[in-house]
Amino acid sequence: MYMVYWTEYDDGGEGGHAVAHGRSFGSEEMGAALKFMEELRARQRDGERICFVAMSSENPDSVGKPGVADPSPDYDWKKRRR
Repeated sequence: MYMVYWTEYDDGGEGGHAVAHGRSFGSEEMGAALKFMEELRARQRDGERICFVAMSSENPDSVGKPGVADPSPDYDWKKRRR
């Protein structure tokens, strides 16, 4: 799965208000996500108040849990070189 995130500013004058947006894409839609990001960047280049265009992915078939944690007690990694 892919998520594209971006921020748009309203026309509230000086500073304005930031409005965060997100759009999801399926696991097989990476090309569509990248194309959408480029469309957002083209709008940004044309002067629209868009910033922080970013993509994040998450593999639903991942074998491990997301994030950082201590290894399980049965984990026994050893460095080969010394």
